[in-house]
Amino acid sequence: MPISVLSAASVATCRVFVVGRRRQNSRPSVCFVSLDYCNSVMYVAADGSIQRLKAVQNAAARLVTGTRRRDHISPVLRQLHWLPVRQRVTFKPAVLVFKALHGLAPHYLADDCQLVTDAGRRHLRSSESDTCVLQRTNTRFGDRAFRLAGPSIWNSLPADLRQPDLSLGHFRRALKTFLFNRFCSA
Repeated sequence: MPISVLSAASVATCRVFVVGRRRQNSRPSVCFVSLDYCNSVMYVAADGSIQRLKAVQNAAARLVTGTRRRDHISPVLRQLHWLPVRQRVTFKPAVLVFKALHGLAPHYLADDCQLVTDAGRRHLRSSESDTCVLQRTNTRFGDRAFRLAGPSIWNSLPADLRQPDLSLGHFRRALKTFLFNRFCSA
């Protein structure tokens, strides 16, 4: 479902159809599909676009928990262990870069994500820290491309998350914990 069709009002109207225990057990997956669509493009998106996605996520959280509209939403998101939209935008491309670096992604993504050590350049101190090569762009639109957004997200992660011996499941859990703790401390 395109983002333009899915709005906070349409999610809020679902409250009538989801009652009792089902409300607490339901996961509004339609909302998450819309929130996760083209995350690498949303990495440098304007705040207006992010605000609309946040409204949809907040409405879904209120639907699941039965929270009133005038109550604060941050404690509700913490209770549900849902990452806010900005952190979700960081999470998905970081997982794609992890998969690309470990041979779990298609080759066209793996070509965009190369470690500094694999790039065949001279020996630098940064080559020991498992950072990706950042390609240059001339436009702000070019900054949205996965070939730049993915590696820049990867390079911004702490060194313990960029370890080459992590499994995909462990990386996802550690990344979500890192982003969730950053959200809770803000």
